[in-house]
Amino acid sequence: MAVLTVQDVTAAGITPSYAAASTGGDTFANNGRVMLHVKNGGASSITVTIVSAKTCNFGFQHDLTVTINASSEKMIGPFPPERFNNDSGLVQVNYSAVTSVTVAALEV
Repeated sequence: MAVLTVQDVTAAGITPSYAAASTGGDTFANNGRVMLHVKNGGASSITVTIVSAKTCNFGFQHDLTVTINASSEKMIGPFPPERFNNDSGLVQVNYSAVTSVTVAALEV
C-alpha cells in the first residue's frame, strides 16, 4: 500500500505525476477537494473501489465502485470527508488489477 502525494491544480495548470497502482491499494489525504485520476493501460477492464469509512447521509456504509474500461481513464471524486476519510484523514483505494494502471491524486 502506498500513500499518494496530493498534487495542487493551479490556474496556470500542472503536469501531474502518476504512480503505479499498488497491489494492496493506495491511500491519499483528503480535504473534500481531491479527485483521483486513474489510467488503465491494460487490455481488460478494472474496478476501482473507494472504501467508505463511515455511513452516508442515508445511514448506510457502502463503497464507491467505478469501472474503467481497457485503455481508458477516469476522473473520480471529489470525496466527502465525512464519508470516505478514515480516522487518519486518508481515503483508501483498492484496485481489481494493477498491471498497467497508474493513478494521481489531484486537488482542485
